[in-house]
Amino acid sequence: MKKIFASFIVATAVLGTSCSKQLDINDNPNQATTATAELVLPQALTNTASVLNGYNTMGAQIGGYSANAGGYGGFGANITYLFTTEYTNLWPATYDNLNDYQAIINYTKKEGQLPLYSNFNAAANIMKAFEFQLLVDANNDVPYSEALQGANILTPKYDLGPAVYDSLAILLDAAIATIHEGMSTTETVLDLGKSDVMFGGDMNKWLQLANTIKLRLMVRGNGKVTFTNTSFDPAGFLETDALINPGYVRDANKQNPKWSNWAFDYTGTPGNKAWIPTTFIMGMYDGHTLADTGRGKAIYYLFPNTGTNRLGHEGDDIQKSPGGSFWYPSDNRDGKSSGNTTGVLKGPDAGFPVMIAAESYFLQAEAVVRGILSSGDAKELFQKGVKASFNYLYQLPNKSISGNPDADANKYFTDNYSSPLVNFDFATTTEQKIEAIITQKYIALNFVNSQEAWNDYRRTQYPTIKTPGDDYTTFASIVSESPRPDKLPTRILYPTSEGSYNGANMPTGITPTASLIFWAQ
Repeated sequence: MKKIFASFIVATAVLGTSCSKQLDINDNPNQATTATAELVLPQALTNTASVLNGYNTMGAQIGGYSANAGGYGGFGANITYLFTTEYTNLWPATYDNLNDYQAIINYTKKEGQLPLYSNFNAAANIMKAFEFQLLVDANNDVPYSEALQGANILTPKYDLGPAVYDSLAILLDAAIATIHEGMSTTETVLDLGKSDVMFGGDMNKWLQLANTIKLRLMVRGNGKVTFTNTSFDPAGFLETDALINPGYVRDANKQNPKWSNWAFDYTGTPGNKAWIPTTFIMGMYDGHTLADTGRGKAIYYLFPNTGTNRLGHEGDDIQKSPGGSFWYPSDNRDGKSSGNTTGVLKGPDAGFPVMIAAESYFLQAEAVVRGILSSGDAKELFQKGVKASFNYLYQLPNKSISGNPDADANKYFTDNYSSPLVNFDFATTTEQKIEAIITQKYIALNFVNSQEAWNDYRRTQYPTIKTPGDDYTTFASIVSESPRPDKLPTRILYPTSEGSYNGANMPTGITPTASLIFWAQ
């Protein structure tokens, strides 16, 4: 294979904001873009970070990581769970971003463009699978087979969630095959180069990401989906964090979107202060449920005295965040110079997590326990997942390590020796093993990719909550109107625009407290 680099792309020209897609190549999503794959890929990946920022917010607010702060009102359906338009902005943002990836796929499939653009084609298809899973996990049935056709199909049919899952696994297999074809050909193949603002053109990591996304599909769809192919590429699964970073800096529209939302904007103005950590998640660190001083201090300001709340309590006696986010642990509360610290926000220049290594290890551990993977040691993978979580949280924006994550991870195992949620040897039954894995994944994904932890709760009912319970034993809102035993919602709703423009195809009778995603309990 002959490689040439797409080195003329200036990645810093495609930086994202926290809440909008500021460099949208699809001014009209019904008209295909004419931009080249080299130009579209970095913009598409950068906008994926903005999309994921929205999903993380949803997962944090519904799934037990954040609650309404005191002194603020008007939370409405966010605390009753009788959703109407809450979180429905995720739908158009995701499909808009999917149009970016489809534009790359269409461009690279033109006559004479393959194998030259094999790597671009594969990367776009992998991210297409990644984002369609986001849509299914939030909405269940979604337009897939007739979607992204522009003006050719304006009212695409809805495909059943299980069918989309199998199609996505097939799509990932095809992308993997395309990468290998590019590696083996004697013809010229473009290196992703600077266009790849996630892996820097490392196609082995793209293979690992594809494998890991497929594994997540198979774990989540276990017993619900008949997958056409259940094998994986020899490249294995992610062992490093997949982070998007097009060159984030402290400047207008150029910061990491999570930092802009929850820490400070580029002028130094504090971000969203109407949300606060839940008492439930704090119990995973402060000794009420588990003892985890290392990660507690890495994530939270003033830990272990961080202000917390139970979702639904709107009294003004709750401690407010002093000069910035509770998820920013540094004493430097000057928004114009703050940053360069540990935790989930880190700084305006930190990479945005698409999938962290900890999630990959926990997926593998669960897959081994359930027999989805025929090889691997569940305990070893479980412990690697815990250690990878410490490693990610102790990283600074430049990926250097602050403190000693290995020593603190070992201390965590020692301090919680008697708990089967930490000591895998004490998890003797299959169900106890799954509970330990999902609980540790829940801790690892706290404000990182919160939507995945929320998905896992709905699928497994872990971490265990008690209803009725106190603030440390449940994260359900105290004013919940859900009729479920756990008092939690089951899903968000389709956007009203779908009812207006594609109502003949959109599923009906959907409610936020009774309609289940196909893999949910």
